[in-house]
Amino acid sequence: QVHLVESGGGLVQAGGSLRLSCAASGGTFSSHGMGWFRQAPGKEREFVAANNWSGGRTIYGDPVKGRFTISRDNGKNTVYLQMNSLKPEDTAVYYCAAYRRPFGISWWNSPDYWGQGTQVTVSS
Repeated sequence: QVHLVESGGGLVQAGGSLRLSCAASGGTFSSHGMGWFRQAPGKEREFVAANNWSGGRTIYGDPVKGRFTISRDNGKNTVYLQMNSLKPEDTAVYYCAAYRRPFGISWWNSPDYWGQGTQVTVSS
């Protein structure tokens, strides 16, 4: 069982930046794919970004391409989401996700584990 804990959320003005972190425990971090989703009030959970165990295969959701960057440090069992040029529509609870088998068709849409979420609020 993989346990995920997010941190780094908060309030930021539009155009600003935040970096989210997700610390993983209870599994072999380097063998799991890692990713981020978000859910805004009244909306469905939305895929943000993911990468495979080596970080060599990275996928982004269309709304964040060119603004967000996912990275991972296997030595620290941590995945990061650097968010730049934030917009009010980025306001959401952001969830960390882990994948046991990060391969195959659209694997990034089907995580096996979830964190508890961290709130990101972008003011206009």
